[in-house]
Amino acid sequence: MYEKPNERPISRKRFLKRMFSHLAIILAIIMVSLVVGISGFMFFEKMSFHQAFLNSSMLLAGLGLVERPVTHVGHWFVGVYGLYSGLVFIASFGILLAPTLHRIMHKLRWVDDAS
Repeated sequence: MYEKPNERPISRKRFLKRMFSHLAIILAIIMVSLVVGISGFMFFEKMSFHQAFLNSSMLLAGLGLVERPVTHVGHWFVGVYGLYSGLVFIASFGILLAPTLHRIMHKLRWVDDAS
């Protein structure tokens, strides 16, 4: 997906396209995660769509729950979904940083090899 060490660094325009494609991947992951959270809260806790959306988006943002779960299955779902939300945050951060760090490392290597 990225250029090889012996290739020139890509142009700024192509780099911005790459960043936007990574951002689109992150948004897709977040949307799927939000749908999973909403579905789980609606199924296990019998919440309305609005309540489920609020709780799942707050968990994905790392802000915690608005309403505590009532059922035992709801407690399990909130625990698992909370752990999953943390992993989504870490993965999203990595997906967004990967092209930037690769570009920095590639430019440093390119300067080193050119001299």
